[in-house]
Amino acid sequence: MSAHHAIPLKTLLSTTLALVVLTVVTIAVFYLNIPAPFDVVVALFLATFKATLVAMFFMGLYYDEKFNTVVLIFSFLFFFVFIGITLLDTLFRESSISIW
Repeated sequence: MSAHHAIPLKTLLSTTLALVVLTVVTIAVFYLNIPAPFDVVVALFLATFKATLVAMFFMGLYYDEKFNTVVLIFSFLFFFVFIGITLLDTLFRESSISIW
């Protein structure tokens, strides 16, 4: 087990500033009126990048053992696989369901 690593204040403040700037960029992208399929791609890319910054520096995965990073990545992978398997059912549903 590795010892706890204290993350420097400069790193935390830089990460916070980067997250604030990326949040402003996310809001600016909303007003750019990007065509339909690409707006989702840009939004997901920005969200993934911000989540990566949070995981690396605020959660300390950058300084921790790489095994913990692998466990986090595989947990997300299994989550997406299970959600994907669940969403496969939507291909076989009826287009409209009448309540009455």
